[in-house]
Amino acid sequence: MLEKELIAAARLGNAAEISALLERGATIDARDDTGATALLVATHENNVEAARALIAAGADVNAKDHIEDSPYLYAGARGHLEILKMALAHGADLKSTNRYGGTALIPAAERGHVETVKTLIQAGVAVDHVNRLGWTALLEAIILGSGGDRHTEIVKLLIDAGADVNLADGEGVTPLVHARRRGFGEIEGILVAAGAH
Repeated sequence: MLEKELIAAARLGNAAEISALLERGATIDARDDTGATALLVATHENNVEAARALIAAGADVNAKDHIEDSPYLYAGARGHLEILKMALAHGADLKSTNRYGGTALIPAAERGHVETVKTLIQAGVAVDHVNRLGWTALLEAIILGSGGDRHTEIVKLLIDAGADVNLADGEGVTPLVHARRRGFGEIEGILVAAGAH
């Protein structure tokens, strides 16, 4: 019962209630019906203080739910930067992958979360990791991105971090060809300048 209350407090972002429930003996990494821990529930809602209370008490930032989301992966994918930084400071597994076989960097790049991408690169997440779709963060930023300022900045960040500009997708299509097909002129120029062909 305490565990259900803990998960509810995490959903509502009630850090004081979380601390009180933990003191009363609630199991910190207990799970709800979806396999989510209280920390993952807090992360879903971007409840920073609730997440802080749970992480400080030792919650597992890598505990995955039934669809292979963990607090670390979800925070990265959604651009929940404060929670991501806490997860990174408390043992986030940089090699852990989501249900698509991707690292946190790949959906962050796709969704245009510039600061998140910077943070993950600085943390040491592999920039050329290939997911089950055959895509890297660079490919996702181009294929699923808007071609706008945020995705252009992410392409630059990934290249500056050493991303292989000629690493093609599963069908052999390179980032440059994808950028050209979409009419992303600025990204195309950045890729060419970096040696893409």
